[in-house]
Amino acid sequence: MMKTSKFKKVCVVTGSRAEYGLLKNILFLIKKEKLFKLQLVVTGSHLSKKHGFTVKNIVKDRLKIKNKIDLKLNRDDTISIANSMSFGLSKFVRIFEKNKPDIIILLGDRYEIFTAGIAATLCRIPIGHIHGGEITKSLVDEAFRHSISKMAHLHFTATNEYKKRVIQMGEVPKNVYCVGGLGVDNIRTTSLYTKSVLEKKLNLKFLKRIILVTYHPETLKKKSSLSNLKNLFKALKTMQETTVIFTMPNSDIESIVIYNTILKFISKRKNYHLFNSLGQKKYYSCCKYSDFMIGNSSSGLLEMPSFKKFSINIGERQSGRLKAKSVIDCRAQTKNIIKAINFASNFTNKRKINNVKNPYGKGGASKKIVNILKHKNFKNLILKKFYIIKFK
Repeated sequence: MMKTSKFKKVCVVTGSRAEYGLLKNILFLIKKEKLFKLQLVVTGSHLSKKHGFTVKNIVKDRLKIKNKIDLKLNRDDTISIANSMSFGLSKFVRIFEKNKPDIIILLGDRYEIFTAGIAATLCRIPIGHIHGGEITKSLVDEAFRHSISKMAHLHFTATNEYKKRVIQMGEVPKNVYCVGGLGVDNIRTTSLYTKSVLEKKLNLKFLKRIILVTYHPETLKKKSSLSNLKNLFKALKTMQETTVIFTMPNSDIESIVIYNTILKFISKRKNYHLFNSLGQKKYYSCCKYSDFMIGNSSSGLLEMPSFKKFSINIGERQSGRLKAKSVIDCRAQTKNIIKAINFASNFTNKRKINNVKNPYGKGGASKKIVNILKHKNFKNLILKKFYIIKFK
């Protein structure tokens, strides 16, 4: 007679520094919980030297890595990424078949996470999906996110609006949980550096003003994202006595050319800096001490409002997501960006957002997710029903 394991084998897949930062608290809680046996699979830009080889941060955090899948992210064109997905799918299936997890936890919408979702579906393993139901109109991630939601069996959304959207896609309401945003959760539990210590950690001296720039490709647009980036450069050049901190773009289509363009731009400007990977503590510390964030990253919407700071959201990359009153939507023309910068720099305007509320909650999402996983019977999840909303 076959013995049943007393553990719940929970496989978590991470493919990028930003997503690992969000998953970190969940990973520690799963590791600590005696009921669970953590299977951590590391892939994507974690294993890319150009993106900071951030697998070293996972090792530093003393989290045991079960498997690594190197997707060979050397190029950023469509065919290369498709080849990486194809290679990753085969590897994920082999790993899932060998490890036989009881559930696979996936966060977000990136192509390597989508690939892991397909593999889990083929292996008939339940999926728990975090941050589903969100909209980003200018990204291929939009389709990947909703597809993962349809493959998933448990859903952990950041807001009630996103919960309703997942149910609208036919997911059974009892398996859709609104837990809040993981970014808010992590800000509350991260001890930040003082400004002087942060300067030493970054090996720079802050000037009168500090700006954090997070710019990624708009992957659904045929027009290159470079023109928008160059307009941002023109706007930044108007600022005096300012330390500008760029973070590495995501490993998407056009990411390498954007990275090289940023490198060229900052090479002749001593107060401009590009970091391949800041890590969570340094990144959140930069958020705390910066005057505002500018770019098109989801961090400007999910996390920056918790610091009571403006985030200037350029272009359409985040179009459709819920936004706090501290988010300034801005067209990608230079004059519009300059106007937004002037607004965010105004002292009176800064005071107006001291009491801004982050629509992604007040924290606690990690504990809620782990508690739900503790009490769910995963064996009853694999056969899904399509939930039909009765319209009047």
